[in-house]
Amino acid sequence: MRTGAEGTLPGRREIVRRAYAVLDLTYVNDGWEQHLHPAVLFGGEDVALIDCGYPGSLALLEAELARRGIPPERITRLLLTHQDDDHMGAAAELKARYPGIQVMASREEAPYISGALKNLRLQQAERMQARLPAEQKAFGIQFCERLRKAPSVPLDGLVSGGDTFDWGGGCEIVATPGHTLGHISVRALDGAFVVTGDAAVTEGQKLAVANPEYCLDMERAQASLEKLARYHSRCYICYHGGVWEASAGDGGTSHSH
Repeated sequence: MRTGAEGTLPGRREIVRRAYAVLDLTYVNDGWEQHLHPAVLFGGEDVALIDCGYPGSLALLEAELARRGIPPERITRLLLTHQDDDHMGAAAELKARYPGIQVMASREEAPYISGALKNLRLQQAERMQARLPAEQKAFGIQFCERLRKAPSVPLDGLVSGGDTFDWGGGCEIVATPGHTLGHISVRALDGAFVVTGDAAVTEGQKLAVANPEYCLDMERAQASLEKLARYHSRCYICYHGGVWEASAGDGGTSHSH
């Protein structure tokens, strides 16, 4: 885990000494291992969790928070970067277990997260199903079923690009559409970090667009990636790939075609 400063808790005084922490949720399915990296941002009164993992993985999230010295009951906000089930899947369970948590997302993503409208990723997957080759159709059916089962969650608050909070020493919501229409990221105002969500992933020594084949608008996704890169933050916390530090590469981005 990365932290913005030294120190472990258990009290609030110790919690707020840290600006941020990066979690590592490890999923193993049929021998395939996947790592997801939610971020925790510490504020004066809030402890904000950015994204929360797949459906059915609340116990994994709780264990990782506890292992990192963050009591799950201290989480006050859950900010969802977008509607994909690997980012919001555990939100309903988390809210049920800790009802005081305020669940937040962008206005554009809200109806898909709350279940008021059909998930855009599911709509995309259903359209693609007819075009899949025979050997991929079984996977396509499974993927659609997985998305249909993803639990929705009511939202307690909406955010927009430019909104600021004291989390992580002071941060700003950044509109980063493309992967989904209302995708958001979070940047530290002092340049310490960017929490990218799926607006960027690590690709070797560069930042790249996440899963270009699934982007709802590739042109906007590329523009959002370049927007984040222009902040020249000291590190980029990528949900897929972990922490990318400016010193690790040339600060560039990778164009997908």
